[in-house]
Amino acid sequence: MSSTHPIDPSFLRLPLRRLADAALQRARDFGVQHADFRLERIRTQDLTLRDGQLQGAIDGEELGFAVRVILDGTWGFASSVNLTSDAAVRAAEEAVNVAQVAKAINTETIELAPEPVYAEATWVSAYDVDPWTVPVADKIALLTEWSHRLLAADVVAHASVSLAQVFENKFYADLAGTTTTQQRVRLKPAIEAHGSDTESGRFDSMGSIAPPVGRGWEFLTGTGWDWDAELAEMPALLAEKLVAPSIEPGPYDLVIDPSNLWLTIHESIGHATELDRALGYEANYAGTSFATVDKLGTLKYGSAALRVTGDRTVEHGLATVGYDDEGVAGQQWDIVDDGVLVGYQLDRRMAMMQGLERSNGCAFADSPGHIPIQRMANVSIKPADDDTSTADLIGRVERGLFVVGDKSWSIDMQRYNFQFTGQRFFRIEDGELKGQVRDAAYQATTTDFWGSMEAVGGPDTWVLGGAFNCGKAQPGQVAPVSHGCPSALLRDITILNTATESGR
Repeated sequence: MSSTHPIDPSFLRLPLRRLADAALQRARDFGVQHADFRLERIRTQDLTLRDGQLQGAIDGEELGFAVRVILDGTWGFASSVNLTSDAAVRAAEEAVNVAQVAKAINTETIELAPEPVYAEATWVSAYDVDPWTVPVADKIALLTEWSHRLLAADVVAHASVSLAQVFENKFYADLAGTTTTQQRVRLKPAIEAHGSDTESGRFDSMGSIAPPVGRGWEFLTGTGWDWDAELAEMPALLAEKLVAPSIEPGPYDLVIDPSNLWLTIHESIGHATELDRALGYEANYAGTSFATVDKLGTLKYGSAALRVTGDRTVEHGLATVGYDDEGVAGQQWDIVDDGVLVGYQLDRRMAMMQGLERSNGCAFADSPGHIPIQRMANVSIKPADDDTSTADLIGRVERGLFVVGDKSWSIDMQRYNFQFTGQRFFRIEDGELKGQVRDAAYQATTTDFWGSMEAVGGPDTWVLGGAFNCGKAQPGQVAPVSHGCPSALLRDITILNTATESGR
């Protein structure tokens, strides 16, 4: 589903088709097997407050275009910020020249899986209020009010509030005849209260668990999140955390809230099922993957409760698009079904290499100056088919922990051995919550962890979390991505005491 907003007229007034026609025609003159043109405008605004005082207000804009070709089975790429037909022609010639030079060291013939042609396609992400229509003074006033609400509590010594906003326009055209024009809006709010306990000397923080979203300004005023309720409870949660007892390490049953579990999905499933990692093409930046292609269809990734999809279509997803940066339409597909690895995330080149009929639309470049690479879709766990609640899952635990909110993490270069902390750990005794503990981290291997998942919550527990800053590639690129999941019950997970471990 996309919104009813039109494409920004100021973007449409740019010479999109004139530059595309000039670049693609020049590439055709050289007899290329493929050529595509991509023009992007990315507008950003970042607001940062400390203790209710504005620390920074930064507006940014990136505008340019890129030409990518395949000549004699070899990639070529060039980009420019000069929006003239002459510059478009030069970029096409430079891309061709890159391919001609690179052919001597190319060991593989580059071919792309076929994709239907989409002529004059338009797509806009789902949002109500364009953040760029809201006066900056009004935005600062809201963030200031949030800060003062927190600072009014005795336990809160400092409050940090920030808001990152992105308005992205993208035009794509290729020699096959596809032309797409797209518009995406996304927001990342962040709130953190800081305090200390005089008796113990502890200093700690309590953060919001609100996710970054593919929504507009309406998210900041209550659509999709109850800010009043969260701001009201954060000081009490911080006060409890400051005096909470340190965790006794050992095996525990865990009920994990989506606000924490999304990150574990991201690192141990999302990255591990990128096909370029599984094939070894992506290795330098954060490693490859244990989930290699010889295990497709047989690897027990987790229990039968684990059902994972790749999705470029889910409403408000940060990686949701109408079409990717290779002109492939957004799709949803299975990655893990009944606990078994059944699919990967891939682009047109990887699809062709594996003999697949088409890509599932995972090509993305984070700027007009970067070549598209295979990037993560919204990788999500399906909820149970019944109405199991988080309270139901907690009620099934005699001795365990309820984990809420993400914090730090660590995972090896094969996406297999990992450790995650959280914002809040609550003791569970005989099916009831008994207050917070601190200094906890859960540790496991990917398959052991997901294999221990006994049950998940129903649709009412499902939340779409995510990140603005997923890193990959060299030169590095950053991509936004969401991960939806329900609450989950996992048995016998190793819990470490981080204070003890750090002292070793």
